Amino acid sequence: MVDFTLTDEQKALREMAHDFAEKEMRPVAWEYDKDGTWPEEVLRKAWELGLMNSHLPAEYGGPGASYMEGTLIEEELGWGCSGIGTSIACNGLATAPIHIGGSEEIKKEYLGMLTEEFKLASFCLTEPDAGSDVSGMRTTAVRQGDKYVINGSKSFITNGGYADYYTVYAKTDKDAGHRGISAFVVPRDDTVTVDKKEDKMGQRASNTAAITFNDTEVPADHLLGEENHGFKLAMMTLDRTRPGVAAMAVGIARAAFEFATNYSKERIQFGVPIAMHQAIQFMIADMATEVEASRLLTWQSAVLLDEGRRNTLQSSHAKRFAADTAMKVTTDAVQVYGGYGFIKEYPVEKLMRDAKIMQLYEGTSQIQRLVIARETLLPRRAEEPASEAPAAEPEKEAAAAPEKEAAAA
Repeated sequence: MVDFTLTDEQKALREMAHDFAEKEMRPVAWEYDKDGTWPEEVLRKAWELGLMNSHLPAEYGGPGASYMEGTLIEEELGWGCSGIGTSIACNGLATAPIHIGGSEEIKKEYLGMLTEEFKLASFCLTEPDAGSDVSGMRTTAVRQGDKYVINGSKSFITNGGYADYYTVYAKTDKDAGHRGISAFVVPRDDTVTVDKKEDKMGQRASNTAAITFNDTEVPADHLLGEENHGFKLAMMTLDRTRPGVAAMAVGIARAAFEFATNYSKERIQFGVPIAMHQAIQFMIADMATEVEASRLLTWQSAVLLDEGRRNTLQSSHAKRFAADTAMKVTTDAVQVYGGYGFIKEYPVEKLMRDAKIMQLYEGTSQIQRLVIARETLLPRRAEEPASEAPAAEPEKEAAAAPEKEAAAA
């Protein structure tokens, strides 16, 4: 039997996340957005409640939430403020490669430290000249005895200015394209520099930075997985994190839908609330359908992971549709508000700016369409275990997709 009915525990988790979003995020979201300031106080509260690092297994001190439960949390965080929500959720992206490819010692050290005290980690894949075309990266990692020396710059790094360590992708074979990429855990030290903080259109409460590694040394055991197999690790990571990004987009769209619905009942034009006009009713109806459809796609992509199955196609369906829905619904919400929607005093203006990044990070909507086309035209077995999914080929899908840092996360 197919059933998306939430358990009592899942309902309680969603209610806790919603309560946090309503009481801790929404009251300050627009002020943090205006100034682009770092919401450390809110992040620390999320850490204390277990809303940060919810994905970490119990053996490393985490709550061990399922992927499905993670989408419940991220939708509420997106509803509260997707900028703050992105910073709360970022550890999940940075630690996924560690969980997949790290040794037990590395997992205990780097996953465990995030649950012992408030710490942040960042995922470093994108570069100034290597976004969707990951194979074009220039950052290098050179083996020297029992260590690797990393040099290069990464861009659009979420929480980059505040991270305690980084998951870094670098070329270990400069001439092998995507087959020469490896992944590493890199502790922050004085050889890691924050070049600048990006001034962004939306999600302004999240920190997005450019990071440079200057002869940064890491022990050889900080290699994640096998040398030159980092591209496969990145693809497996994104399959696992895209449901959460889709959920964040659902939260943004749902917030805009709710604001527009309530406003349409209050705004009087031609002697009646504008909700009485069919043109507005149809817009509201489309918003409602698109939010519901986005959520169901998101849940499906998460449940497949929880069942141990490949979700490459479903996660791309969910991420693409939910991201495009967030952009459409927020744009329509501004339209419902009319001229007031264009004014910063009203909430939907921020939501429209926040929504745009959802079509860019963790793989643009165009990259998702390439993945969907590849998976549809050259289907692989859905029952194939997620942990053993083969890496995507860049010549088939225009290379990898940018991650949570891509263009103003």
